[in-house]
Amino acid sequence: MSHTSQESEYQSQLDAKRVRLTHLLAPFDAPAPEVHDSPRQHYRLRAEFHLWREDELRHYAMFAPGAGKRAPILLDQFPPASQRINTLMPPLKAAWNADPVLGERLFQAEFLTTLSGQALVTLCYHRKLDDAWEAAASALAARLGISLIGRSRGQRLVIGTDYVTETLRIHGRDFHYQQPEGAFTQPNGTVNIKMIEWACDALGQRQDDLLELYCGNGNFTLPFATQVRRVLATEISKTSVAAAQANIAANGIDNLVIARLSAEEFTQALNKVRLFRRLQDIDLDSYDFGTLFVDPPRAGMDPDTCELARRFERILYVSCNPETLAHNIAQLHDTHRITRCALFDQFPWTHHMESGVLLERR
Repeated sequence: MSHTSQESEYQSQLDAKRVRLTHLLAPFDAPAPEVHDSPRQHYRLRAEFHLWREDELRHYAMFAPGAGKRAPILLDQFPPASQRINTLMPPLKAAWNADPVLGERLFQAEFLTTLSGQALVTLCYHRKLDDAWEAAASALAARLGISLIGRSRGQRLVIGTDYVTETLRIHGRDFHYQQPEGAFTQPNGTVNIKMIEWACDALGQRQDDLLELYCGNGNFTLPFATQVRRVLATEISKTSVAAAQANIAANGIDNLVIARLSAEEFTQALNKVRLFRRLQDIDLDSYDFGTLFVDPPRAGMDPDTCELARRFERILYVSCNPETLAHNIAQLHDTHRITRCALFDQFPWTHHMESGVLLERR
Protein backbone atom coordinates (compact mmCIF):
# COMPACT_ATOMS: atom_id res chain seq x y z
CA MET A 1 0.00 0.00 0.00
CA SER A 2 1.37 3.42 -0.96
CA HIS A 3 1.77 6.15 1.66
CA THR A 4 -1.10 8.13 0.08
CA SER A 5 -3.52 5.19 0.08
CA GLN A 6 -2.48 4.21 3.61
CA GLU A 7 -3.15 7.75 4.81
CA SER A 8 -6.51 7.76 3.05
CA GLU A 9 -7.43 4.44 4.67
CA TYR A 10 -6.36 5.72 8.10
CA GLN A 11 -8.46 8.90 7.75
CA SER A 12 -11.44 6.84 6.60
CA GLN A 13 -11.20 4.58 9.67
CA LEU A 14 -10.76 7.57 12.01
CA ASP A 15 -13.80 9.27 10.48
CA ALA A 16 -15.86 6.10 11.00
CA LYS A 17 -14.92 6.17 14.70
CA ARG A 18 -15.92 9.82 14.93
CA VAL A 19 -19.30 9.05 13.35
CA ARG A 20 -19.82 6.10 15.71
CA LEU A 21 -19.00 8.14 18.82
CA THR A 22 -21.19 11.03 17.62
CA HIS A 23 -24.08 8.61 17.09
CA LEU A 24 -23.67 7.04 20.55
CA LEU A 25 -23.64 10.43 22.30
CA ALA A 26 -26.32 12.11 20.15
CA PRO A 27 -29.15 11.31 22.64
CA PHE A 28 -27.33 13.46 25.21
CA ASP A 29 -26.88 16.55 23.00
CA ALA A 30 -23.11 16.16 23.09
CA PRO A 31 -20.97 18.68 21.22
CA ALA A 32 -18.98 17.42 18.24
CA PRO A 33 -16.00 15.37 19.43
CA GLU A 34 -12.52 16.87 19.32
CA VAL A 35 -10.54 14.27 17.36
CA HIS A 36 -6.95 13.36 18.32
CA ASP A 37 -5.16 11.14 15.80
CA SER A 38 -2.35 8.64 16.27
CA PRO A 39 1.00 8.04 14.63
CA ARG A 40 0.33 5.62 11.79
CA GLN A 41 3.20 3.28 12.74
CA HIS A 42 5.39 2.55 15.77
CA TYR A 43 2.72 3.74 18.21
CA ARG A 44 2.50 0.70 20.51
CA LEU A 45 4.90 0.77 23.46
CA ARG A 46 3.93 -2.77 24.49
CA ALA A 47 3.81 -6.01 22.51
CA GLU A 48 3.83 -9.71 23.22
CA PHE A 49 4.59 -12.55 20.84
CA HIS A 50 4.10 -16.26 20.95
CA LEU A 51 7.24 -18.08 19.80
CA TRP A 52 6.66 -20.64 17.06
CA ARG A 53 9.15 -23.46 16.53
CA GLU A 54 9.97 -24.19 12.89
CA ASP A 55 13.15 -25.58 11.26
CA GLU A 56 14.69 -25.95 14.74
CA LEU A 57 14.36 -22.19 15.30
CA ARG A 58 11.95 -20.10 17.37
CA HIS A 59 10.21 -17.29 15.50
CA TYR A 60 8.00 -14.41 16.63
CA ALA A 61 4.41 -15.33 15.84
CA MET A 62 0.91 -13.88 16.04
CA PHE A 63 -2.43 -15.38 15.12
CA ALA A 64 -5.25 -13.84 13.13
CA PRO A 65 -8.50 -13.44 15.10
CA GLY A 66 -10.58 -16.59 14.82
CA ALA A 67 -7.85 -18.52 12.99
CA GLY A 68 -6.90 -20.69 15.95
CA LYS A 69 -3.39 -21.60 17.03
CA ARG A 70 -2.45 -23.70 14.02
CA ALA A 71 -1.92 -20.94 11.46
CA PRO A 72 0.77 -18.64 12.82
CA ILE A 73 1.85 -15.43 11.12
CA LEU A 74 5.64 -15.43 11.49
CA LEU A 75 7.24 -12.03 11.98
CA ASP A 76 10.65 -10.45 11.80
CA GLN A 77 9.35 -6.95 12.46
CA PHE A 78 6.06 -5.53 13.76
CA PRO A 79 5.32 -2.02 12.40
CA PRO A 80 2.64 -1.11 15.00
CA ALA A 81 5.23 -1.57 17.79
CA SER A 82 7.68 1.11 18.85
CA GLN A 83 10.96 1.60 17.02
CA ARG A 84 12.70 0.31 20.15
CA ILE A 85 10.78 -2.97 20.03
CA ASN A 86 11.54 -3.42 16.32
CA THR A 87 15.23 -2.71 16.94
CA LEU A 88 15.35 -5.32 19.72
CA MET A 89 13.48 -8.11 17.91
CA PRO A 90 16.31 -9.37 15.63
CA PRO A 91 19.17 -9.52 18.19
CA LEU A 92 16.92 -11.19 20.79
CA LYS A 93 15.81 -13.80 18.28
CA ALA A 94 19.40 -14.41 17.22
CA ALA A 95 20.46 -14.81 20.87
CA TRP A 96 17.88 -17.42 21.87
CA ASN A 97 18.34 -19.37 18.63
CA ALA A 98 22.13 -19.41 19.06
CA ASP A 99 22.19 -20.34 22.77
CA PRO A 100 20.14 -23.30 24.07
CA VAL A 101 20.44 -21.88 27.60
CA LEU A 102 18.30 -18.94 26.46
CA GLY A 103 16.15 -20.79 23.91
CA GLU A 104 15.24 -24.11 25.50
CA ARG A 105 11.46 -24.35 26.05
CA LEU A 106 11.01 -20.61 25.54
CA PHE A 107 7.41 -19.95 24.43
CA GLN A 108 6.68 -16.22 24.74
CA ALA A 109 8.43 -12.84 24.60
CA GLU A 110 6.87 -9.64 26.02
CA PHE A 111 8.17 -6.12 25.41
CA LEU A 112 7.56 -2.97 27.45
CA THR A 113 9.16 0.25 26.14
CA THR A 114 8.85 3.99 26.67
CA LEU A 115 8.86 7.13 24.56
CA SER A 116 12.06 7.99 26.45
CA GLY A 117 13.79 4.86 25.04
CA GLN A 118 13.85 2.42 27.97
CA ALA A 119 13.05 -1.25 27.41
CA LEU A 120 12.11 -4.26 29.53
CA VAL A 121 11.78 -7.73 27.97
CA THR A 122 10.12 -10.71 29.66
CA LEU A 123 10.94 -14.21 28.42
CA CYS A 124 8.53 -16.98 29.44
CA TYR A 125 9.57 -20.64 29.76
CA HIS A 126 8.18 -24.12 30.29
CA ARG A 127 11.18 -25.11 32.42
CA LYS A 128 12.98 -24.15 35.61
CA LEU A 129 15.55 -21.37 35.16
CA ASP A 130 18.99 -21.89 36.70
CA ASP A 131 22.27 -20.06 37.28
CA ALA A 132 23.38 -20.72 33.69
CA TRP A 133 20.24 -18.97 32.39
CA GLU A 134 20.81 -16.04 34.73
CA ALA A 135 24.41 -15.64 33.53
CA ALA A 136 23.44 -15.80 29.85
CA ALA A 137 20.49 -13.43 30.38
CA SER A 138 22.67 -10.94 32.27
CA ALA A 139 25.18 -10.84 29.41
CA LEU A 140 22.37 -10.40 26.86
CA ALA A 141 20.70 -7.61 28.86
CA ALA A 142 24.00 -5.75 29.19
CA ARG A 143 24.72 -6.09 25.48
CA LEU A 144 21.30 -4.77 24.46
CA GLY A 145 21.00 -2.10 27.16
CA ILE A 146 17.72 -3.47 28.55
CA SER A 147 16.24 -5.00 31.68
CA LEU A 148 15.26 -8.65 31.35
CA ILE A 149 12.88 -10.88 33.30
CA GLY A 150 12.74 -14.65 33.11
CA ARG A 151 9.44 -16.28 34.05
CA SER A 152 8.48 -19.90 34.55
CA ARG A 153 6.05 -21.60 36.90
CA GLY A 154 6.85 -20.29 40.41
CA GLN A 155 9.89 -18.31 39.18
CA ARG A 156 10.53 -14.69 38.31
CA LEU A 157 14.17 -13.73 37.84
CA VAL A 158 14.90 -10.03 37.29
CA ILE A 159 17.99 -8.75 35.49
CA GLY A 160 18.12 -4.97 36.07
CA THR A 161 14.74 -3.58 37.14
CA ASP A 162 11.21 -4.96 36.86
CA TYR A 163 9.91 -1.62 35.56
CA VAL A 164 10.67 1.09 33.02
CA THR A 165 10.53 4.81 33.75
CA GLU A 166 8.54 6.86 31.27
CA THR A 167 8.84 10.64 30.93
CA LEU A 168 5.84 12.51 29.54
CA ARG A 169 5.92 16.25 28.81
CA ILE A 170 2.50 17.62 29.76
CA HIS A 171 1.90 21.31 29.00
CA GLY A 172 5.62 22.07 29.28
CA ARG A 173 6.36 20.07 32.45
CA ASP A 174 8.04 16.65 32.55
CA PHE A 175 6.34 13.97 34.64
CA HIS A 176 8.18 10.74 35.42
CA TYR A 177 6.30 7.45 35.73
CA GLN A 178 7.47 4.09 36.99
CA GLN A 179 5.72 1.48 34.84
CA PRO A 180 6.02 -2.06 36.30
CA GLU A 181 6.05 -5.26 34.31
CA GLY A 182 2.58 -6.76 34.18
CA ALA A 183 0.75 -3.63 35.36
CA PHE A 184 -1.59 -1.63 33.16
CA THR A 185 -0.14 1.29 31.22
CA GLN A 186 -1.51 3.18 28.23
CA PRO A 187 -0.11 1.41 25.12
CA ASN A 188 0.01 4.41 22.77
CA GLY A 189 2.37 6.93 24.36
CA THR A 190 1.83 9.76 21.90
CA VAL A 191 -1.96 9.58 22.19
CA ASN A 192 -1.64 9.19 25.96
CA ILE A 193 -0.01 12.64 26.13
CA LYS A 194 -2.90 14.06 24.07
CA MET A 195 -5.40 12.43 26.45
CA ILE A 196 -3.73 13.82 29.57
CA GLU A 197 -3.44 17.32 28.12
CA TRP A 198 -7.11 17.28 27.02
CA ALA A 199 -8.21 16.13 30.48
CA CYS A 200 -6.07 18.82 32.16
CA ASP A 201 -7.57 21.48 29.89
CA ALA A 202 -11.10 20.23 30.60
CA LEU A 203 -10.41 20.27 34.36
CA GLY A 204 -8.94 23.77 34.42
CA GLN A 205 -7.39 25.41 37.51
CA ARG A 206 -9.54 24.69 40.58
CA GLN A 207 -9.52 25.75 44.21
CA ASP A 208 -11.37 22.63 45.39
CA ASP A 209 -10.43 18.93 45.49
CA LEU A 210 -10.50 16.08 42.97
CA LEU A 211 -11.42 12.44 43.51
CA GLU A 212 -10.03 9.91 41.04
CA LEU A 213 -11.18 6.30 40.83
CA TYR A 214 -9.15 3.59 39.02
CA CYS A 215 -5.96 5.72 39.08
CA GLY A 216 -3.45 3.04 38.03
CA ASN A 217 0.13 4.27 38.38
CA GLY A 218 -0.99 7.92 38.46
CA ASN A 219 -1.00 8.54 34.70
CA PHE A 220 -3.58 11.36 34.92
CA THR A 221 -3.31 11.88 38.67
CA LEU A 222 0.10 13.54 38.81
CA PRO A 223 -0.69 16.37 36.35
CA PHE A 224 -4.14 16.86 37.93
CA ALA A 225 -2.49 17.48 41.29
CA THR A 226 -0.89 20.66 39.90
CA GLN A 227 -4.35 22.10 39.07
CA VAL A 228 -6.42 21.53 42.22
CA ARG A 229 -6.10 22.01 45.97
CA ARG A 230 -5.82 18.30 46.79
CA VAL A 231 -6.31 14.93 45.08
CA LEU A 232 -7.54 11.69 46.63
CA ALA A 233 -7.14 8.72 44.29
CA THR A 234 -8.06 5.05 44.58
CA GLU A 235 -6.71 1.93 42.88
CA ILE A 236 -7.15 -1.77 43.74
CA SER A 237 -3.95 -3.22 42.19
CA LYS A 238 -1.11 -3.48 44.73
CA THR A 239 1.49 -3.23 41.97
CA SER A 240 -0.05 -0.06 40.53
CA VAL A 241 -0.45 1.52 43.98
CA ALA A 242 3.22 0.89 44.75
CA ALA A 243 4.20 2.47 41.41
CA ALA A 244 1.89 5.44 42.05
CA GLN A 245 3.47 6.03 45.47
CA ALA A 246 6.94 5.95 43.90
CA ASN A 247 5.76 8.37 41.20
CA ILE A 248 4.34 10.82 43.75
CA ALA A 249 7.74 10.93 45.46
CA ALA A 250 9.73 11.10 42.20
CA ASN A 251 7.71 14.08 40.99
CA GLY A 252 7.78 15.97 44.30
CA ILE A 253 3.98 16.13 44.62
CA ASP A 254 2.69 16.75 48.14
CA ASN A 255 -1.08 17.23 47.74
CA LEU A 256 -1.96 13.74 46.51
CA VAL A 257 -2.98 10.66 48.54
CA ILE A 258 -3.57 7.15 47.14
CA ALA A 259 -5.88 4.66 48.85
CA ARG A 260 -5.84 0.98 47.85
CA LEU A 261 -9.56 0.44 47.38
CA SER A 262 -11.85 -0.53 44.54
CA ALA A 263 -14.33 2.05 43.28
CA GLU A 264 -17.13 0.03 44.90
CA GLU A 265 -15.31 -0.04 48.26
CA PHE A 266 -14.63 3.69 48.16
CA THR A 267 -18.30 4.36 47.43
CA GLN A 268 -19.19 2.36 50.54
CA ALA A 269 -16.64 4.32 52.58
CA LEU A 270 -17.86 7.72 51.39
CA ASN A 271 -21.44 6.66 52.12
CA LYS A 272 -20.28 5.52 55.60
CA VAL A 273 -21.64 2.04 54.91
CA ARG A 274 -18.28 0.42 55.82
CA LEU A 275 -15.09 1.44 57.56
CA PHE A 276 -11.77 0.48 55.96
CA ARG A 277 -8.47 0.27 57.82
CA ARG A 278 -6.81 1.38 54.59
CA LEU A 279 -8.55 4.76 55.09
CA GLN A 280 -7.82 5.16 58.79
CA ASP A 281 -5.25 7.93 58.17
CA ILE A 282 -7.45 9.78 55.66
CA ASP A 283 -10.06 12.28 56.86
CA LEU A 284 -12.68 12.02 54.11
CA ASP A 285 -14.75 14.81 55.67
CA SER A 286 -11.87 17.28 55.20
CA TYR A 287 -12.12 17.08 51.39
CA ASP A 288 -14.11 19.55 49.33
CA PHE A 289 -14.62 17.49 46.19
CA GLY A 290 -15.66 19.41 43.10
CA THR A 291 -14.48 17.05 40.35
CA LEU A 292 -14.65 13.29 39.89
CA PHE A 293 -12.27 11.71 37.37
CA VAL A 294 -12.80 8.14 36.19
CA ASP A 295 -10.98 5.97 33.66
CA PRO A 296 -12.72 2.65 34.37
CA PRO A 297 -12.30 -0.85 32.93
CA ARG A 298 -14.25 -1.78 29.79
CA ALA A 299 -17.34 -2.63 31.86
CA GLY A 300 -17.65 1.03 32.91
CA MET A 301 -18.90 2.26 36.29
CA ASP A 302 -21.21 0.11 38.39
CA PRO A 303 -24.62 1.61 39.36
CA ASP A 304 -23.52 2.62 42.88
CA THR A 305 -20.48 4.49 41.52
CA CYS A 306 -22.76 6.24 39.02
CA GLU A 307 -24.94 7.34 41.92
CA LEU A 308 -21.84 8.61 43.72
CA ALA A 309 -20.87 10.58 40.60
CA ARG A 310 -24.09 12.59 40.79
CA ARG A 311 -22.76 14.43 43.84
CA PHE A 312 -19.98 16.14 41.89
CA GLU A 313 -20.18 19.42 40.05
CA ARG A 314 -17.93 18.04 37.32
CA ILE A 315 -17.34 14.49 36.09
CA LEU A 316 -14.37 13.87 33.80
CA TYR A 317 -14.78 10.45 32.20
CA VAL A 318 -12.20 8.75 29.95
CA SER A 319 -13.39 5.47 28.47
CA CYS A 320 -11.98 2.61 26.39
CA ASN A 321 -15.51 1.39 25.59
CA PRO A 322 -17.90 3.96 24.07
CA GLU A 323 -20.92 1.67 24.56
CA THR A 324 -20.50 1.48 28.35
CA LEU A 325 -19.65 5.20 28.38
CA ALA A 326 -23.01 5.95 26.73
CA HIS A 327 -24.76 3.58 29.15
CA ASN A 328 -23.23 5.40 32.14
CA ILE A 329 -24.05 8.84 30.71
CA ALA A 330 -27.69 7.73 30.36
CA GLN A 331 -27.68 7.16 34.14
CA LEU A 332 -26.29 10.66 34.74
CA HIS A 333 -28.11 12.63 32.04
CA ASP A 334 -30.86 13.98 34.30
CA THR A 335 -28.32 15.71 36.58
CA HIS A 336 -25.36 16.41 34.27
CA ARG A 337 -24.85 17.55 30.67
CA ILE A 338 -21.91 16.94 28.32
CA THR A 339 -19.97 20.16 27.72
CA ARG A 340 -16.87 18.69 26.06
CA CYS A 341 -16.24 15.51 24.13
CA ALA A 342 -13.13 13.97 22.57
CA LEU A 343 -12.06 10.95 20.54
CA PHE A 344 -8.53 9.62 21.04
CA ASP A 345 -7.26 7.13 18.46
CA GLN A 346 -5.38 5.03 20.99
CA PHE A 347 -5.79 1.89 18.84
CA PRO A 348 -5.36 2.78 15.14
CA TRP A 349 -6.21 0.19 12.48
CA THR A 350 -8.72 -1.46 14.85
CA HIS A 351 -12.36 -0.69 15.69
CA HIS A 352 -11.37 0.17 19.29
CA MET A 353 -11.30 3.77 20.45
CA GLU A 354 -10.71 5.84 23.57
CA SER A 355 -13.06 8.70 24.29
CA GLY A 356 -13.48 11.41 26.90
CA VAL A 357 -16.31 13.60 28.12
CA LEU A 358 -16.69 16.44 30.58
CA LEU A 359 -20.04 16.37 32.34
CA GLU A 360 -21.15 19.41 34.33
CA ARG A 361 -24.08 19.75 36.68
CA ARG A 362 -27.22 21.16 35.07
